[in-house]
Amino acid sequence: MNDVAHDVAAVVVDYHAGDALTGCLASLRTNGVVDIVVVENGERGSTPPALVGHDDVVLVEPGLNLGYGRGVNRGAAVAKHSRYLLVSNPDVVIHPGAVSALTAYLDTHPNVAVVGPQIQRPDGSIYPSQRVFPNFWLAGAHALLAPLWANNPATRAYRSPRPDGTVDWVSGACFLIRRDVFEAIGGFDERYFMFAEDMALCWQVREHGYAVAAVHDAAVTHIEGLSRQRASRAMLVAHHAGALRFEWQTAKGLRRLLAPLATLVLGLRLGLVLLMRPKS
Repeated sequence: MNDVAHDVAAVVVDYHAGDALTGCLASLRTNGVVDIVVVENGERGSTPPALVGHDDVVLVEPGLNLGYGRGVNRGAAVAKHSRYLLVSNPDVVIHPGAVSALTAYLDTHPNVAVVGPQIQRPDGSIYPSQRVFPNFWLAGAHALLAPLWANNPATRAYRSPRPDGTVDWVSGACFLIRRDVFEAIGGFDERYFMFAEDMALCWQVREHGYAVAAVHDAAVTHIEGLSRQRASRAMLVAHHAGALRFEWQTAKGLRRLLAPLATLVLGLRLGLVLLMRPKS
């Protein structure tokens, strides 16, 4: 049986998660993870109250909001050396045995570099965290239809595994990655502030010849959007900016020629969702 305490280091990026961070850290301990780094992306001093009782947690205090991927990179740089890195949002509770299930999967699948758990919402419903890289038409249909028709066929196809159960990428809310592969690809692409950085990371992993997978026997509960509620409109802009960057970064051939059309589509979508969202 794998030894979680020696195999896994965890990096948690906090942004005013408060009590939720306390629950996240406790769930990591329950899973045997003892090497934990927390990155404080909120105002200085916003994280330490949640670390009471976790005196051996390493706190990284950059003094500003680095964004999610940059925060993970800073945390990974100071985490003790381990075979695997567990990356988690602060508002995630990891169910007992989940980390062992994830590490066991990587232990037995050397061609896989990233593995994600099943992510559940607090009500027990399943969050669609296992996804495919959409082609141009699927991406466009999802972008334009999702704000008006959340469960449209294009969005369902994008937010689902392939018919054979394989996935292209998994949510950055919680996943396990081989440390050597994380370092080989340079960690998260720091041009992304928030959103789509997980998709870009999995893209780079696959470009380096590794696969991405999901383990249904490993489950976590995610209080979705807890941190981003503090700047919801700004996060909508960041979401669309990340999607646009990913399109321009990865598009090739004919799709590259159509990238300006993708820019227009995402701009229209952003305008639509901002108009539909109540002003705070």
